[in-house]
Amino acid sequence: MDITDVSKYFIAIVPPSPIYEEINQLKEYCKENFNTKGALNSPPHLTLLMPFRWKEAKEDRLFTSLASFVKTETPFEILASGFWRFEPRVIYISIQPNLVLNQFRNRLQLFFRKELNVLNADYRGLPFHPHITIAFRDLKKSMFAKAWQEFSSKKFEAVWQVNVIVLLKNEDNQWRVLKEFALQPNATTSKSLQ
Repeated sequence: MDITDVSKYFIAIVPPSPIYEEINQLKEYCKENFNTKGALNSPPHLTLLMPFRWKEAKEDRLFTSLASFVKTETPFEILASGFWRFEPRVIYISIQPNLVLNQFRNRLQLFFRKELNVLNADYRGLPFHPHITIAFRDLKKSMFAKAWQEFSSKKFEAVWQVNVIVLLKNEDNQWRVLKEFALQPNATTSKSLQ
């Protein structure tokens, strides 16, 4: 595969307004107060399918496949509550345990592996830990304790219905939403917050 024809993509859930803007403000706060800006290289999101490489000339196949996948998927709710961390550098908003989300993500991952042979071996075997990053790996260890001391006592809570998933593409070291794919309210199965 010629690396010049290949881009990086991933699939995620992006929260709606005004939650989106609230999370972006938290990222900006982290940049200004803790000198970490890496989380600003992507929109606020919950990753469903980790970054993978794909030929740009075959983007239409990604679009068609994702459109096919969402045809049988109904909207579901997500509850984001509180802050947590991946020591020694990452601070994130916690997503509460949700069987429907886990099953959705498993179906998406299986679909991509079977239909498109997409499996990022770098992340194989890692457990699914849904979260929304606000301070990224560029947070210096020396600032982590200060940032965590502040965020460990902060409150955050948001509930939203996931109506779309998004395909993001890396362009000039920034992750941008390339296309949205709507879940189907009238699909045959019904899923709710669990």
